[in-house]
Amino acid sequence: MKKIILFCLSILTAFTFNSCWVYSFTGGDTGNAKTIQIDYFPNTATLVEPGLSNKFRLDLQDLFLTQTNLDIVPSNGDLQFEGEITGYRINPMTATADQTAAQNRLTITVNCRYYNREDESKNFEKSFSFYHDYPANAQLTGSILDDAFDEILERITQDIFNASVANW
Repeated sequence: MKKIILFCLSILTAFTFNSCWVYSFTGGDTGNAKTIQIDYFPNTATLVEPGLSNKFRLDLQDLFLTQTNLDIVPSNGDLQFEGEITGYRINPMTATADQTAAQNRLTITVNCRYYNREDESKNFEKSFSFYHDYPANAQLTGSILDDAFDEILERITQDIFNASVANW
């Protein structure tokens, strides 16, 4: 009887450890890819915010480094991202009784091209966009700008991750 129980526990343990290699808690499926290449995304928007392109690239790299087992390479990656920041807009969103803006919205749009050398059917070119609202009486500098970038870029990079390796 002990041998049967021990055998069943061994089989159960083997299946448990084996299935852990298949399932990813992040939902990212990189297939057989081992490397990722994330190119610089130049800012081609009408309004250009210095440092935005570099921050976007670093945030996208950080997301893939923390959510996958891929290694970053400068060229010939199994997975490759390229594109450009195409939109950087500030628009008034709500008005006060005296016809002035009460709230402004910063919207950033990124055009992204994704190439999967392991499975070319997953390649795409898409535009990703998100926004951050802030008080109209505040200047979009310092911590307000940093908070806006953090919120917007977190959402855009997560959307790119989901579209490329999470297949959402």
